[in-house]
Amino acid sequence: MARGPEVFVRELTPDEAQRLVKITRTARDRVRLRRAGIVLASMQGRTATEAAAMFAATAQYAREVIHAFNDKGLAALDPKWSGGRPPKFGPHVRELICRVARTPPQQVGLPFTTWSLTKLVEHLAAAHRVVISVETVRQILRTAGVRWQATKTWKASNDPQFAEKMTRILDDRCAAGQIPDGGRVICVDEFGPLNLQPRPGRGWFPSGRPARLRATYHRYGGVRHMLAGLDLASGQLFYRLRDRKRWQEFLSFLRQLRRRFPLGRLHVVCDNFSPHRKTEVATWCADNDVELVFTPTHASWLNWIESEFTALRYFTLDSSDYPSHAAQEAAIAGYVRWANRHSRPKRRFAPESKIRRPDYLPNVA
Repeated sequence: MARGPEVFVRELTPDEAQRLVKITRTARDRVRLRRAGIVLASMQGRTATEAAAMFAATAQYAREVIHAFNDKGLAALDPKWSGGRPPKFGPHVRELICRVARTPPQQVGLPFTTWSLTKLVEHLAAAHRVVISVETVRQILRTAGVRWQATKTWKASNDPQFAEKMTRILDDRCAAGQIPDGGRVICVDEFGPLNLQPRPGRGWFPSGRPARLRATYHRYGGVRHMLAGLDLASGQLFYRLRDRKRWQEFLSFLRQLRRRFPLGRLHVVCDNFSPHRKTEVATWCADNDVELVFTPTHASWLNWIESEFTALRYFTLDSSDYPSHAAQEAAIAGYVRWANRHSRPKRRFAPESKIRRPDYLPNVA
């Protein structure tokens, strides 16, 4: 069988030749660069086989590039990427999968409280005639932002004066500690009980070899309690460690705060713990220009010091196993000193939170 005639590129215009040379020098797209090189090689008299060998391509590919350039010109150099295989499941099926995944299984008559991917796939096939693989369901949920997460609890406030108390605490002047005549706003709460036990936590360890902590059953070291105050004007934390947390210890801590800040009215934000409402405490506060600002019932999260306690627990207690209260208290003292060196004034509590909206419903859990 006779061999067909060789394929060569047509005669190029000066502008086309100049553009081809520029593409071979500056193009970052490897497909475009290869096609331009094949056309230039053909223009120089090389056969399709020779041009293909120069760019690690097949002779048939080189012939197709030359034919395309003869028909379309420079437009033939641009790769025409296809969109790939169209998705098998459209938006309606994807929305259905996400809706079913967010629905508790008991609401559809199944005897379990949470879905696994396998159970979800079986239910989709049986109830909705959607035959789909476990991996596809996982990818659809991930793309839609539906994640496997732990359930959290929330205690709703049933305080009839919730809005009034919340507004008082979130007042811009109060929340920033800016009280006229040298007054201060101090957020006070108890932290504990602090007992001696190994506490799990997180850390950076070799894969599959996390640190191990001993297990305990008997804890004979007793407990300690931490009374702490957060000065919003400076962002610094003050604390005392005591064996108990009665009204006597609370009143003693208030006296220490009063001595630390002797001028101006002292606004102390605290929760509704019974020692805080003791008659002796109220009498002393009235005589010493100290006002107790109580958070709403079941709304201690409005007390700014709670976030400081979270950081204290994370960086001082988690992943720890202190041998004595002295060692544990030394670690707490070291962290508080570090935090106070890096402290900044507290400005605007929860500025973007939904709790600041006028239509926020405190009794909805």
